[in-house]
Amino acid sequence: MAVFEDIADFATSLPRARALAGLDLGTKTIGVAVSDRLLSVASPLQTIKRVKFGQDAAALLEIASAREIGGLVLGLPRNMDGSEGPRCQSTRAFARNLAALTDLPITFWDERLSTVAAERALLEADTSRRKRAEVIDHVAAGVILQGALDRLAVLRRENP
Repeated sequence: MAVFEDIADFATSLPRARALAGLDLGTKTIGVAVSDRLLSVASPLQTIKRVKFGQDAAALLEIASAREIGGLVLGLPRNMDGSEGPRCQSTRAFARNLAALTDLPITFWDERLSTVAAERALLEADTSRRKRAEVIDHVAAGVILQGALDRLAVLRRENP
């Protein structure tokens, strides 16, 4: 399929009544979150330990197949000034390589402060330090995905 820079273009490529998956790509792990089929709520799912691209992609596509995912939203780790550094380039390369293996549409969502928001939510929930370390990546993926879902909801209202 294709990698969409613009979430509005991504929205037009989505199949009906299919959930989305959000990904927080780290160097050692990939946080995964999924939405409901109505594209309203993101839920953290799991964290995948990274091995190498082929195995990482296979694990992600297995989740996508099992959960009947209709599209993927990758967190784009921009710098605080909005510029893109090496981590953005790495995320874009991951998206291009993944697009060669699947028909699922892929887009990006600015993930600035998503880990901060996830950490804050876990602290407010009185989560222990050890538990936070275990779940932070997929909770951050949930923050990323929820941001994209909220934007998609606005687009649906603007273009019914």
